[in-house]
Formats: sequence, structure tokens, C-alpha cells
Amino acid sequence: MIFPFYKYEGTGNDFILIDDRANQFPLKKSIINKLCDRKIGVGSDGLILIKESDSSDFYMDFYNPDGSQSFCGNGSRCAVAFAFRMGIISNITEFTAIDGVHKGELLENNIVKVSLGDVSEINNINNDLILDTGSPHYVRFVDSLENEDIVESGKTIRYSDRFKENGINVNLVEKINENVLKCQTYERGVEDETLSCGTGVTAVALAAGFQFNYNSPIKIETKGGDLTVYFEKNNDTYYNIKLEGLATPVFKGEIDV
Repeated sequence: MIFPFYKYEGTGNDFILIDDRANQFPLKKSIINKLCDRKIGVGSDGLILIKESDSSDFYMDFYNPDGSQSFCGNGSRCAVAFAFRMGIISNITEFTAIDGVHKGELLENNIVKVSLGDVSEINNINNDLILDTGSPHYVRFVDSLENEDIVESGKTIRYSDRFKENGINVNLVEKINENVLKCQTYERGVEDETLSCGTGVTAVALAAGFQFNYNSPIKIETKGGDLTVYFEKNNDTYYNIKLEGLATPVFKGEIDV
């Protein structure tokens, strides 16, 4: 069966998007693996199916290249841009993902802002931080990213005894100043460095607020581009969290699955 698809990228995080409101796409791990493969498929950091939702404008059904599922920050921004292009939503929307309902807003010049769930638990481990922003993240602040190997560090932490069963995303962070951070991310499910990670930069911003009392908004520089994270804090809970950045169409095509 032939399906039209669109390729989008959100600051270097790229996704295959398919309008599956008719619920016809054959969801098989082997198909997801092949489509996301950069040599034998379309190539992407994930597959997103836009489905009908009873409680919001649409459901974002996200899959990592290995077939696993989680919330995806940059993927959700691309999903909002795609849903607008398909006429499903206006420039303001509510959509549902694996972790619940999110708000989205399409701004000018392909800028998309989405909301993330509240975060009330940040844990220390060997001077590093662990928190969940829709996906679990490990955050380590370093003196200089030039002296680090994100893939080596990422694999070491992700496949350590504590995390190897369920996996964890790993972020190395360099402080530029109080409002600017630079970040590199190793993503579970992709099992490699990605040019950007939405839930990752969000975790990084909250970690900086927690550990260094940095205030919102915080700009995060990634290899794929810049993202901005907004948040408020009440006691130990971070809320009204929003992620903002570019979500850009790359090309469209057809796949036979």
C-alpha cells in the first residue's frame, strides 16, 4: 500500500510524518526500522503518525527508529507544523501524545512552540542530574564540549547497569552564560548522537535552573540550531514549560509498505 509522507526537521532532529487519520498504516517494528534507516529507507530520527483523537485536535503517535515509544519534543513541534499544513488545525492547537495533552502554537517564520508536562522530581547521581521531561534524561555539565565524546559518554551511561534495561538519553552541557547553554545529546532508540533533542534541551534548561538557579527563558545551542525553553517554578515543581524553535519541511514523497 502506498502512503504519502512528509519529511520535517526541527533544529536538525528529522522525522517522517504521515497523515494516518484513516488508521491504515501497518504498524510493524520491521517497517519502522526500515523507514528510519538512512541507507535503505527514508532516513530519520523517528516516525510520526497523525491520528484522530477524541480529546484533542489530533494524536501524535511517535516511534523511535528501533520501534520504541516516548514523547518527543522536536517531533511534536514538527507534528504541529505538519498538522497545520494538512489543514487539521489552526495556528493554535491542543494535541495528545503518549504522555497526555500538550498545547502547540505555530508562530511566524516556521517557529513552533509546544508545552511539556510538569517536572517535580530531579535526582542527583555522582554530581549529575536525572529527570523526565516526557523522556528520561541524564544531564552532565562539563567545562568544554570540545574535550568530550558524546557518543562514547552516551553509550557508557546508557548501557550501564543502572540504565541498560530501559535506556536513558544522555546530555553533555557547557555553560556559556546565565541565559545560554550549549548541549550535545545521545538518544536512546536512535542509539547515536542526534543534532538536537527537544526533551533533552528542556531537561538541560531545568537542570540549570535547579543546580545554578538560572532563570527562564534559557537559550540552548545545539549542532542543529538554537532552541528556547521557558518555565516557571513553584517550590520543587517546574511548570508552564514550553519549548520553542524552528520546525521546517524538507521534502515530500511516497512509500510503499
